[in-house]
Amino acid sequence: MTTSFTAPGPDRDSVPLRPGRKLGPIAATVGSAHRAWLDPTRERYLTSGRTLSDLSRGIPLAKSKLSELLRGIGHYPRWEVIHRLAEELGIPGWPLHRLWKQAALDAGKTREWIDRSTGNTVTIAPSGPPLEHGALRSMVTEGYLRYAGAFLPDLATRNAAIEDTFAILWLSFGDALASPDTRRYAWDILRATVQAKADHRDHRPQLTGAAFDTVALRGQASPEGELAQLAETLELFAAISRLPDAQLDVMVLRRLCGFTSEKVSDLLGIPLAVVWSNERHAERFLEDTIELPETGGTTP
Repeated sequence: MTTSFTAPGPDRDSVPLRPGRKLGPIAATVGSAHRAWLDPTRERYLTSGRTLSDLSRGIPLAKSKLSELLRGIGHYPRWEVIHRLAEELGIPGWPLHRLWKQAALDAGKTREWIDRSTGNTVTIAPSGPPLEHGALRSMVTEGYLRYAGAFLPDLATRNAAIEDTFAILWLSFGDALASPDTRRYAWDILRATVQAKADHRDHRPQLTGAAFDTVALRGQASPEGELAQLAETLELFAAISRLPDAQLDVMVLRRLCGFTSEKVSDLLGIPLAVVWSNERHAERFLEDTIELPETGGTTP
C-alpha cells in the first residue's frame, strides 16, 4: 500500500496563467516515494509562471516529455534531467536528490544506475535549509522518532522516514510557512511518510512491532504472563490502529510514547482542547471494542 502526501500549495487564484494545454494530473500508478519529490516539484512549476516550452529550452527534453515527467508517466527520470529542472525552477538540490534516489531504489534501479545518473551534479544551497526549518527540526525530532518507532520497528527504516520527512518539508517550506500552522503542516508530512513505510492490514497501519516492544519492557515474571500480556496488548494495538488518523496520532503519542497532552499539542500543532477531545473519543471507541487496560502513560 502507498500513502501520498500532497502539499496544500498556494491559492490557485494567485497562480500565474500560462498559455497552452493545462498540465494533467499525476498518474495513479505513481508510488509514494516518487510522489514525495514529484508533488513539490509540480507545485513549484505551477506557481512559477513558466511554460513547458520555456523550460524545454533549458532542459534537453521536448515539451511532451517534460509533461510526462511532471505527471510521473514513462521511465523513471535520470538525475541529470531532474537536476536541470531543479536549477530552472530554483529548487534546492540536496533534499530533491535524496527523495529522487529513494524513489529510484523503489523503482528497481540499481545503485550503479543511480551513481551514473548523479555524477557530480548534487548541490546543496550554501545556506542550507531555512533557519525556521532547522529550528522546527530541533524541536520535534525526538517526538517524530518515537512516533515512527510505533510503526517501524527497524531503526534504519525509522531514521529514513524522518530524513525523508524533513527533505519533503524543505522542498515545500514556503507553503509550510504560509499554512495556518507550520507544525501541523510538518506533522501531516511525517504521518504520510511513516504510514507509507509501515505494514498495513485492511488499509490501516499496524502497531504489532510496538506491541512486542511494550510487553518486553514490562518484564513479566513468567512466560505464561508474557503470553497473556502480549495477547491483551495485541488486541489493544489492533483496535488503536482502526482509529481515525487524528485519534490514532493522539493515542500513539499519549499511550505508546508517554507524552503529556501539552507535548502532543505542540507536536501536532493543534489546540490542547482538540487533543483532549480526540483522546476522549478514542477511549470511548476502545472501551466499546475491548476491555481497556491500565497504562503507564503520562497524565495531562
